[in-house]
Amino acid sequence: MSETKTHKVTLIPGDGIGPEVTQAVVRILEATGVKFDWEQFAAGAEAFEIFGEYIPQALCDSIERNKVALKGPVTTPIGGGFKSINVTLRKKFDLFANFRPIKLLPGLTSHWPGVDLIIVRENTEGEYVGLEHEVVPGVVESIKVITEKGSTRIARFAFDYARKHRRKKIHSIHKANIMKLSDGLFLRCARKVAEEFHDVQYGEHIIDNTCMQLVMNPYQYDTLLLENLYGDIVSDLCAAFVGGLGLVPGANLGHDCAIFEAVHGSAPDIAGKDIANPTALLQSAILMLRHLDEEAAADRIQKALETVYEERKCLTRDVGGTCGTTTFANAVLQAMG
Repeated sequence: MSETKTHKVTLIPGDGIGPEVTQAVVRILEATGVKFDWEQFAAGAEAFEIFGEYIPQALCDSIERNKVALKGPVTTPIGGGFKSINVTLRKKFDLFANFRPIKLLPGLTSHWPGVDLIIVRENTEGEYVGLEHEVVPGVVESIKVITEKGSTRIARFAFDYARKHRRKKIHSIHKANIMKLSDGLFLRCARKVAEEFHDVQYGEHIIDNTCMQLVMNPYQYDTLLLENLYGDIVSDLCAAFVGGLGLVPGANLGHDCAIFEAVHGSAPDIAGKDIANPTALLQSAILMLRHLDEEAAADRIQKALETVYEERKCLTRDVGGTCGTTTFANAVLQAMG
C-alpha cells in the first residue's frame, strides 16, 4: 500500500442501482487504508436534468486530470435518445482495450467449474463508430471501420498481457470468411504481432463457431482477442459461465486514461431497495487497485470477497442469498478484518 500517495479518482455513481452499489464499494475501498480523493459526477439522464448535457464538461475534465475513473451503471435508451455514455467515454479518451476476466467465485455452482478466460475486446472501432445514415427512406447503411493501427494495438495489448501473466494461448475471433477486407485486416495485424510472441500459442476461430465451441467446451480457450461488436457479445456470453454480468468486472484501458466499470444494467426496478449485488463493481474496483499499483489492497479485498462467497452466509438474492447491498458490504468488511 502506498504510505503517502492519495489517488485522485473520478467517481461516476450512475443511475438506478448505481449509487447504492457505488456507495458500498467506496466503503470497502476506503477500509483498505489506501487514500482516495473522490471527484464525484453525474452522467446520463441525471446529468442532463442538472446541466443540460449527458456528459458534463466538468466530468470530462476530471477524467482528463485524474486519468482514472470508477463508474457505476448508466442507463442508455434503446433505439433513440442520447448516445451510449459508455461508448462516448471510450471514444473520447481513446480507451481502446476492453478487458474482462471470467472466473468463478468460490461457493457458486456452474456447469463449467474452474473456467478461466480473459476477454480482450477492441473498444473504439468496428460497428460502434456510429457511422449510420438513411440512404433512401427505408434503407439504412451502417459502416464498420477497422484500421491497422487499432487492430495492431489491441493485439499487442492482448499478447503483452498474456506474456506478463503467463497465459498460454490467444485466439483471434473473426468473420473474415465473409468480411474479407475488414476482418481480414484485423487478422493480418494479429498474426504480425503474434510473430513476436513465440511463447504464446496463437489460433483463429470464426465468431459463430466460437459461440458454439464456448458453450460446448470453454476450457479449450484461454484469451480471446475480438473486434468491438464480437467482443461485446462474447464477453456477455462468457459471463453466463460464472453467474452473469452482476459478478463480472470490466476495465476500459487506454495509454493515458482508464475507466473501471460494472458492465451490468442499471436495474431501475430494484433501485433504492438495498437488494442489488455490488460484486461486479467491487471486482472492477479491484482491477482499479491493481492498475494503481495497490496490489496488497487488491489482494485483501479479493480474499475477503471470496471468503464471503465461500461461506455463503451473507449473499444477495441474485446468487441465492437473502442479504441486501449494505449487509453484503458489511460482511466483506468484516472478512477484511
